[in-house]
Amino acid sequence: MTNVQVEAVPESHVSVKKLDSLVWGLLLIWIGIALLTDVGWGIGSLGVGAILLFEQAARKYIGGDIETLWIVVGAVFVTSGISELSGIHISLIPVACIVAGVVLLLSALFEKTQSE
Repeated sequence: MTNVQVEAVPESHVSVKKLDSLVWGLLLIWIGIALLTDVGWGIGSLGVGAILLFEQAARKYIGGDIETLWIVVGAVFVTSGISELSGIHISLIPVACIVAGVVLLLSALFEKTQSE
């Protein structure tokens, strides 16, 4: 007879996994609706950014880890949507790439290692 130890999965981990699935579902539904109804890039970007920022707020509420990269990406989408709606056209892809790259570099430089 063998003893098999089963590790319990923390409740917050299960909730975060469900939240990730819900957010991806919401993003796909929103993008589909935005494309079908032709609401424009401003409203589309604003919706995507709001969903991404909502996810991080929900993560904090349920006790999960907040992902700084997705906060920045959400903020870039919201900013892009607002600028598009106000008539100021900013190319989203280059800005998003630069901001995401800076966030990744800074997180790699200032991240605590396991030994600390």
